[in-house]
Amino acid sequence: MKSQKSKFKKIVTSLAFWVVIGIVAGIFVGVTFPDLGVASKPGIDWFIRALKALIGPIIFLTIVSGIIGLESMKELGSIGLKGFIYFEIVSTIALAVGILFGEVLKPGHDMHLDWTTLDPGSIEKYTHIDKDVGSVWSILKSAVPSDPITPFLTSNTLQVLFMAIVTAVAISFLKNDYKKKILKPLEFIQHYVLKLLTVLMLFSPIAAFSAMAFLIGKFGIDSLLGMIELLLVMAAASLFFIFVVLGTICYFAKVNIFKFMRFIAKEVLVVFATSSSETALAPLMQKLERAGIHRGAVGLIIPTGYSFNLDCTNIYLSLSVIFLAQAFGIPLTIEHLIQILIILMVTSKGAVGVTGSGFIVLAGTLAALPSAGIPVVTVAVLLGVDKFMSEMRAVGNLCGNAVGCLIISIWDKKVDIKQFRYALDHPEEFQFRA
Repeated sequence: MKSQKSKFKKIVTSLAFWVVIGIVAGIFVGVTFPDLGVASKPGIDWFIRALKALIGPIIFLTIVSGIIGLESMKELGSIGLKGFIYFEIVSTIALAVGILFGEVLKPGHDMHLDWTTLDPGSIEKYTHIDKDVGSVWSILKSAVPSDPITPFLTSNTLQVLFMAIVTAVAISFLKNDYKKKILKPLEFIQHYVLKLLTVLMLFSPIAAFSAMAFLIGKFGIDSLLGMIELLLVMAAASLFFIFVVLGTICYFAKVNIFKFMRFIAKEVLVVFATSSSETALAPLMQKLERAGIHRGAVGLIIPTGYSFNLDCTNIYLSLSVIFLAQAFGIPLTIEHLIQILIILMVTSKGAVGVTGSGFIVLAGTLAALPSAGIPVVTVAVLLGVDKFMSEMRAVGNLCGNAVGCLIISIWDKKVDIKQFRYALDHPEEFQFRA
């Protein structure tokens, strides 16, 4: 009896339990009282706003302290090179998975939509973009901030990453005594920023409720059911990528993907509920570090991955192109499929840090494929369902970057594998705390 009581107490005092309650309550309110659901939007808005205020400092402090802790700049270069190779290979596989599932399961087959009936104005803000988006120059330009304050205010991960690396490299050239003097106050500040994050995460069940209530109340169950086939194919492709593609990679690294997913389950749940990868970025980084991965590797790979290794966003992009071609009855040849893959390999990394980047990249890809004959205006049919798909993208991106951090760290020998295996077997001992 005592054991059952302690188990019950453990469940009801778990933050994950209350996040689930928030999700269920939000769906109920969104379906039953849609106006109230829409009115609850400030709950998620303020949560994300407060979270963004902490994300920049946490990333900056983690990267700087982590890189300073590396033995040499050679180690930084080694991690960076291996990260680039891994990101490029795995994100390309993700694009191929999206194309494969779109071609095999055909979610847009027999929809017979007419693109001439669509309103071009509905996608105007996604198509009037810099012509350089998708180029290397555009990526480099977006990484360099105009001032050192704005990236923290706007939570621009790429620019914070750039400033942190430059700062850490500059400090690394100092003598060890000076580095230790700089590191001590940085770690002190980081501790209290994480304390603030711990308090903020207590409000995640309210944020989960607000996000779900608004989502269902605003867009309705009808918009969900109207394109249920596309959503199911997206879910199937994402699960295949996580458990088969990433699972195979983990298998060769002698890591059980199911144990690893259990280890990060709480972060996955919070991201699903809020549709934002940012909500779990800092807790995930701390959890991986406590599980035995070197702070420098975590600090460099996770933020970089959130800019350049968005695996399930890649699945969404390639799957959406195939879906639109099928929905509007536009046949694609094998040459077109290869062109789609090659173009997305470039454009999928070109709108980093740009609001609405999914639609921007999708519109840009269609514009770069005139031979395929898919009008850019066709992306308008995805506007209603995009909010639902964003949850799958956010969860998949989280999983992809967590696995990427692990694999690159193992490859570069930046992980205490014995401690990590213990963490996988005892996930309850590695919950987020400052």
